[in-house]
Amino acid sequence: MQFLSESYWRGTRHPWSCVAFVLPLLCIYEVGLHFLGPTPPDQLRNGADVWLRSALAAVHLSPVYAAPALLVFILFAWSVFYREERPGDLVSIWTGMVFESALFAVALFGLGQGLDQLAQLIRPYLHVPADAQAPEPVVENLVRYLGAGLYEETLFRLLLFSGLLTLLNLAALPRLGALLAATLFSALLFAGAHNLGPFGEPFHAYVFLFRTLAGMFFTWLFCVRGFGIAVGAHAGYDVLVGLIARP
Repeated sequence: MQFLSESYWRGTRHPWSCVAFVLPLLCIYEVGLHFLGPTPPDQLRNGADVWLRSALAAVHLSPVYAAPALLVFILFAWSVFYREERPGDLVSIWTGMVFESALFAVALFGLGQGLDQLAQLIRPYLHVPADAQAPEPVVENLVRYLGAGLYEETLFRLLLFSGLLTLLNLAALPRLGALLAATLFSALLFAGAHNLGPFGEPFHAYVFLFRTLAGMFFTWLFCVRGFGIAVGAHAGYDVLVGLIARP
């Protein structure tokens, strides 16, 4: 297989490749949080994961088992719906997806570092949070970073963005306008999700702005390179920030 050949380009976007690529991350995330770290798993979750588990608890379903089960059901239903023309040579496709995910993660990391330098000039206006934080267990957080983006990409890109785009297209909005509106709305919700729930972070304008831009970046990846690479890039970016540049 030639890297970025037409067959590879199609293969990475196919649901079968995407689901098989992200399921190991889900297993590492769910199992790892329960057995590797001293911190209770609920205190390590954020964003869409917290939303989902809170909703399941409200209808008396076990958040521990129902949340990953629901996610797996959504992913498998998506892959079964698009079961035709499944790509072959999945090992080569997955290898390329790992490389691409790392490449896009580094690109977003570089963008974040550049924006951070710019933010130093306008820190008093954007309320950029202080950099000092207590150190945290490395292995525990590595597991957290690998899996956290999976729930967020499923909710905000696979379900929310795709659903909004479909509805706006059905409403006969111009294609470009519908795409931009769905991208911005889903990115804003993605940024805001980190401030909600019992373990939500305090609101900072700068962080919210960057997460909105990151949400738009992941939406672009989802549209152009597919769900699997969006999840991989999200996980890779979290690892870079958490283990290399974590304040």
